[in-house]
Amino acid sequence: MSNKCLYIATFKEFLEQESLAVLGSIHNNYHGNTLTTTDEAWKGEIDILQEVLQPWKEDDGQVIFEYEIPRLGKRIDVVLLLHGMIFCLEFKVGKKDEFQADIEQVMDYALDLKNFHLFSHNRKIVPILIPTNYKKYTTEFRPSVYNDDIYNPMITGEVHLQELIANILKHANAINSETIDNWIISPYTPTPTIIEAARALYENHSVEDITRHEADKVSTDRTINYILQVIEESKTQNKKSICFVTGVPGAGKTLVGLDVAIKQTYKNGELDKENGAVYLSGNGPLVAVLTEALARDNQKKCSAKGERKYLSDSRREVSEFIQIIHRYRDNMLDKIKNPIENGVVEIDPEKAIHLEHTGYGEVEHVAIFDEAQRSWTHKRIADYLKRGGTYGNKLKVANFPMSEAEFLIWSLDQREDWAVIVCLVGGGQEINTGEACITEWIKALNSMFKHWNIYISDKLTDEEYADGRVNELLQDNNKVTYAEDLHLSVSLRSFRAETLSAFVQSMLAFRTDASELYKDITRRNYPVVLTRNMDTARAWLRKQARGTQQTGILVTKVAARFKPLAVHILAQDDDNAVHWFLEDKTDIRSSNYLEDAATEIQVQGLELDYACVLWDADMQYNNGTWNFFKFNGKNKWNPENNKENQKYMLNAYRVLLTRARQGMIICIPKGNSNLTPEGFPEDSTRLPEFYDGTFEYLKSIGLKEI
Repeated sequence: MSNKCLYIATFKEFLEQESLAVLGSIHNNYHGNTLTTTDEAWKGEIDILQEVLQPWKEDDGQVIFEYEIPRLGKRIDVVLLLHGMIFCLEFKVGKKDEFQADIEQVMDYALDLKNFHLFSHNRKIVPILIPTNYKKYTTEFRPSVYNDDIYNPMITGEVHLQELIANILKHANAINSETIDNWIISPYTPTPTIIEAARALYENHSVEDITRHEADKVSTDRTINYILQVIEESKTQNKKSICFVTGVPGAGKTLVGLDVAIKQTYKNGELDKENGAVYLSGNGPLVAVLTEALARDNQKKCSAKGERKYLSDSRREVSEFIQIIHRYRDNMLDKIKNPIENGVVEIDPEKAIHLEHTGYGEVEHVAIFDEAQRSWTHKRIADYLKRGGTYGNKLKVANFPMSEAEFLIWSLDQREDWAVIVCLVGGGQEINTGEACITEWIKALNSMFKHWNIYISDKLTDEEYADGRVNELLQDNNKVTYAEDLHLSVSLRSFRAETLSAFVQSMLAFRTDASELYKDITRRNYPVVLTRNMDTARAWLRKQARGTQQTGILVTKVAARFKPLAVHILAQDDDNAVHWFLEDKTDIRSSNYLEDAATEIQVQGLELDYACVLWDADMQYNNGTWNFFKFNGKNKWNPENNKENQKYMLNAYRVLLTRARQGMIICIPKGNSNLTPEGFPEDSTRLPEFYDGTFEYLKSIGLKEI
């Protein structure tokens, strides 16, 4: 059984199985709790198809339930491979009406297969929407006007599905004996048209509206050119290389990654089919927001030219070069021998296709991993795979022997010609338990991948990079080249305050230069002010922002006592982050309404024009140190003494305090000093002493109170 679907069988095998046995197989391969409605839908689909497919019982066909399109995280209800054709079936069990959104959904699946699935590129693809109680059915068969062998979507109820399939096969002159070998384990590969669209997206729309690229061109361009030179040298000398691009928050690391992905794919304006790159991030909100922003811009651009284009088409185009790193990882995990023997990860030739040059690797020569410091430790990924479960599959791997960094290098190492990894690393920005920092990458290179060439800045002496031990860790590795061009030391996010990141670092570390750095950023007309009242903070933000400038409230994910201040925490779903960042001031889901606060998880890599950082009792100043606390959910803040967790909590504030481009207000509440008639605190979870020390410390640095 492939982890790419929940069930696969030949027509004959499927038709000879009891329907409940098929349902049991689907259940066994599904990770998560199924709803009754899901169960009923699967049972309905099975019963319908066991009737419909009878005429082709002896033919060499395959039926596939819940197929996951490689690296996109989308699932097709049912795929039928019959007579060399691919049928995408989207069932709406019990429904009797057709809806535009449903038609677009099944068409999306057909387009995704055409664009991202190697063994579907040259095949006829037929999308069929099946509201099971629908009374009519499509009688006119028209291939797409785009001449890509995709039929226009068809609609039928269950009664006419068999007749519709037969008529389509007849219309297409499909050959009975033609099969599609190894379709289920087809490699992921984008088509040139999608890369073409990605190039157009990047060069012609406002990426800077999202990355807020107020760039010192000299700095970022120098870094980009250095990486491109490493890529070219790796290609001509047939070697494997890894570049670490580091920088202060807002220095443009994401922009560098996106730019390299596009420039590597195009040389002198011409598409380079063989040497493409992909930008991968483990930051779900960042990927979601960037993808949606670019897609919306692209759709508007097409509309302005009089071209009709669905938003889903624009999203698909962007998805070629911006992807979630976990899907890339899971696609490689699906190729390995399982169970793992003797602690060695190996490709299973039964699960993967060996291609010339690529070997068993992915299609890209160059993989750009953004926020590489957030890759998972060995313990976290081993525990995760032991439990099983990656995007709906029960992909269980016991005793997984690698950290995520090791496995990602291993994945690129499967290429048999050349490969380059670009790690974009933020200092002091590990914000989740199990995030490994740059150390894991270096350890992997020192032990398992000694043949890889390493390119890294010699400036990485600050403690936020592997506790300041980067050079020490690499001192015995003879494959290291140090290059200052790979460190971005200037924040581009805050174009008025190049020293903002330095100020935040000094403030959090109690350095003596914090006051001077604060004076410097205020001289540059970048306001950082203090308040103890959320109404004052909201009024300040609304007064500062003009036109479409964006405001928002930020809190740490550990913050707990924000409700008394009329603040609600934004739910973690990526769609919420998209609305929070991208909707305008007429939409209550927008950050500008100053009702929903985003956490460090949702804003890392993104930013606002003006931000309010709402400081809770999770991190309290006391006599020159930070004390850390976690709320018990009821009535008490408990001390957090775990050093690793303390690091994550400190980094959370580092992330929040570097999100604003043009100015920031820090709200440290007064707490509740009221007493009950009996003389006890009215609210023991918001005592003034939880907040006063932090407020006095920031004020002592020079921050102005309003």
